Amino acid sequence: MVLSLVVLAWLPLGADKPLFTQAFSTGEFKARRAKVMDAIGNGVAILAGATEPAAYTKFQQGKQFFYLSGVEVPRAILLIDGRTKTSTLFLPARNSASDRSEGPLLAPGDEAARLTGIEQVADRDTFDGVVKAVAAEGRSIYFPFRSESLGAAAPDRISNHERAVAADPWDGRASKDAVFREKLRVAAPRSEILNLDPFVDRMRMIKSAEEIKIMRETTRLSSLAILESMKSAKPGMYEYEIEAIADYIFKRHNAQGIGYYALVATGTNAFWPHYHAAQSRLEDGDMVLMDYAPDVSYYTTDVTRMFPANGTFSPRQREMYGIYLKLYQALMSSIRPGPAAESLANAHKKMIAIMETFPFTDPKIKEAAERFVAGYARPRNSFGHWLGMEAHDVAGANFDGVYLSGMMLTIEPALTIPDERIYIRLEDAILITATGYENLSGSLPMEMADIEKVMKEPGLSDLWKIGK
Repeated sequence: MVLSLVVLAWLPLGADKPLFTQAFSTGEFKARRAKVMDAIGNGVAILAGATEPAAYTKFQQGKQFFYLSGVEVPRAILLIDGRTKTSTLFLPARNSASDRSEGPLLAPGDEAARLTGIEQVADRDTFDGVVKAVAAEGRSIYFPFRSESLGAAAPDRISNHERAVAADPWDGRASKDAVFREKLRVAAPRSEILNLDPFVDRMRMIKSAEEIKIMRETTRLSSLAILESMKSAKPGMYEYEIEAIADYIFKRHNAQGIGYYALVATGTNAFWPHYHAAQSRLEDGDMVLMDYAPDVSYYTTDVTRMFPANGTFSPRQREMYGIYLKLYQALMSSIRPGPAAESLANAHKKMIAIMETFPFTDPKIKEAAERFVAGYARPRNSFGHWLGMEAHDVAGANFDGVYLSGMMLTIEPALTIPDERIYIRLEDAILITATGYENLSGSLPMEMADIEKVMKEPGLSDLWKIGK
């Protein structure tokens, strides 16, 4: 990387580089902010945007901040006023040196207000005065208590990280958001600082038409990447080569990053559900698990397929995968709006009927399938985890066990034979509809005959000239 000392000509606003997201309309963000206004009453909601990266990596905004603003400017601050029903965006003043180096960003002024649809756009230096005015009235301040999610982060990973930091006697540092929240407490001692996350998390559980459009695209790219990996896979390749094929597909279609690290696991590596070392060689007779998805405009998905490294299922693999697939499809076909527990009970009945007629020849496979089915005899209130801006999207205490149209989730049950470290799992991106569900990843083969047919086709790796 070369640091240029050449003074570049001034770039006019909007030249080549979009100043505001093209993925959503301003009306989408305005409607989201309006829901927050209704929820917070006389209070104000304050969100602090992500800071500039400390490395030569592309800037990505925090998920909650982007969800309510669409603004991708480091150190931006958003204030949503429940009393006046207006919002104010605080942006750093224009940095001409940075603009000459990396291109212009949104800056305070009328153009930023026009592009974002936010009523007022002010210089960040004026934020202090606004907080003092809120503090003088003792108005409630709502702020996200969960640390910001950046890139491939997700709430469960963030929580695990924070617990590890707190428990480490040689660490214990506070997060950016915790520091900001404490500064609000000091600046507004008469104001109650309340958690904004539950309100926004509930909103994020139901996807709008614009969000569903993005979710279709990220699921399409995930499915395409896994399909191309199936075509390329063969004994002798390494897991990292399979991952590289997917990375190319994501980049080729303008994904802004990855939704989570690639899970490409050959043979017994699949027994670790989140294995991602990607250093093993595909061997003849292996089954390969692939679970990978991109980040498209701050939204991701979660899709998994398994396929034989040599392109043909062995007799034992056919029995093991065959019973799993039937049980998996019984689960998927039971999804519908309404109480999840009722749908799961229906799935369990279907599974019992399948077990009664399946022609088992291997006692260990039958035992594994029986254990799988027994797991669904116990009451549950969810088929899998949520999807959206994060692969394990927000929900938690907000879900009451009733599926509604517009919710998105995955199903990803596993069939295992622990003493052989055998692990079979599929995963699909499911959209709850008014009458049932739509499988957004349904075009990706899962039937054995379809997988074997696809794997006979040439893949991207067949075009590469590989030099070792």
